[in-house]
Parts: sequence; structure tokens; C-alpha cells
Amino acid sequence: MAEIFDTFEKRHDFLICVDSDGCAMDTMDIKHFRCFGPCMVHEWELEQWQEPILARWNEINLYSMTRGVNRFKGLAIALAEIDQQYKTIPGLSDLTGWVDQTKALSNSALEQAIRETGSECLQKALHWSQQVNASINQLDESLKKPFDGASQGLAAAAEFADVAVVSSANRDAVLEEWGKYGLLDHVDLVLAQDAGSKQHCIAMLLEKGYAPDHVLMVGDAPGDRAAAQTNGVYFYPILVKKEAASWQEFCEKATDHLRSESYAAYGEKKLDEFLKNLGG
Repeated sequence: MAEIFDTFEKRHDFLICVDSDGCAMDTMDIKHFRCFGPCMVHEWELEQWQEPILARWNEINLYSMTRGVNRFKGLAIALAEIDQQYKTIPGLSDLTGWVDQTKALSNSALEQAIRETGSECLQKALHWSQQVNASINQLDESLKKPFDGASQGLAAAAEFADVAVVSSANRDAVLEEWGKYGLLDHVDLVLAQDAGSKQHCIAMLLEKGYAPDHVLMVGDAPGDRAAAQTNGVYFYPILVKKEAASWQEFCEKATDHLRSESYAAYGEKKLDEFLKNLGG
């Protein structure tokens, strides 16, 4: 996807990068509530302990410092706890070992590992992941909406900055969801999972000539903060369960701080709020 960077031209002195799921789009909770957790319960026959297991799944993936973790890492964390507390998970070490060692945490990489090892636990992990995808595809489209204030926030950003979606979500899904609600009207570039990691995408955009203190990453998860931090750019958090208020403050305060080059101290305050919000 290098050509997507080659064709992008810097138009403003400022750049604002925005994550999709759980940040601009209210799609993260519903996917975990209805798809990820329930599919795990079904795959490993955990119905007997469904309520506490699903609550813990959501804690791992939505309401703690592991929010937004790759699905297979989240699965390995959850199954390790289940193995200790509820039920033996046969072959668990195959999954935890693969998660720790693989270069790509994806279905295709998992398929290759299954061909090499024949591991039943890895086969179940792949089937779970496939069922999750099928379940997500069956979600009613009316459930996939932007957070209140996200459209206004993007419009405010586009008044003075180039705006790029920087997401690890599927590109087609991002284009469909953002397009349906007119969010793409305020966006100059869409960078999804096929463009590389968020860290890589920000680094490539910096090569266009933006000063790091003129670049802001808007996100909801520790991975978004890490991508910003690694590249020496600012971070603005969309706080879990406070998304509408976060977008309102983005419009009223964050954009002004960025434009007036007074974001540093303000950004430290917002980082503290972000860490407290996720218990970090």
C-alpha cells in the first residue's frame, strides 16, 4: 500500500489522525458484547460460567489498559484465566506460544501455524475468529453509528488541518461506515489495516513535512497513544463511556491548543485523564 502515501499531498501545516472503532465510530462495544465474547463462550463450551467470563472479556478488551488489544492476544489472556479459574483449556500453550512468537497476528498466519503443527487449540482459535467475523457481518447496520460529536469534531479539524483516518480496522468496513454517515466529507486520507500499523502510518505521514508538534493522534486505546508517542506527536483521548463529552471538548479546546501551539501542557492533562479512565 505504499502508493497510498505516494499519492497523498500535504495541504495544511497541521495534521490530525483519527482512529475509527471505539473512537469516531461506536462499533467497538457492540462487536465485543455480541460477537467476540459470545463466540468464545460457544467455541470452548463455557456456558456454565458465561456471565463472569463475558464480564471479564469486556474488562480485558474494553475497560482496561489492554483495550484494543489484537483479538488473538485478548483470546490468549482470557483463556489463560479461564484455564486457571473455571475449566482446563487443552493445548493452551500452543496458542499462547503462537501469540508470543508469530510475526503476524492474523487468520492467515494462524492457518499456516495449523498446517505446521496440527494443533487442535489453534484450530479452535481460527474457527472462533472466523465465527467472530461472520457474526460481525450479521450485525444490523443501524448499530454501527458515529459517536455524538464525532462529525462536528472532524469538521472542526478539517478547517485548519489535513485529516487522516488511521485505523487497524478493515479498509472496506471503514469506507462503508464512514461514508454512510458523511464522515469522509471531512477526511483527506484513509489508512486502514492494509496500510500498515498505526505507528508506521504516522511515521510515513511525517515524511510529508509536518512538524511533530503540529500533528495530533485522536484515539481511544493505549495502542493509539503508543503510536503517537513513538513518533513524537501529540495524543488526544476519546474517553471510554465519555465519548460525546470528549468530542465536544475536542472541538472547544483541543483544536485551539493545537493551532496556537499550546498543546503540550494540555496534552499532559488529557493523558492523565486517559490513564485514569482505563485504570492505568
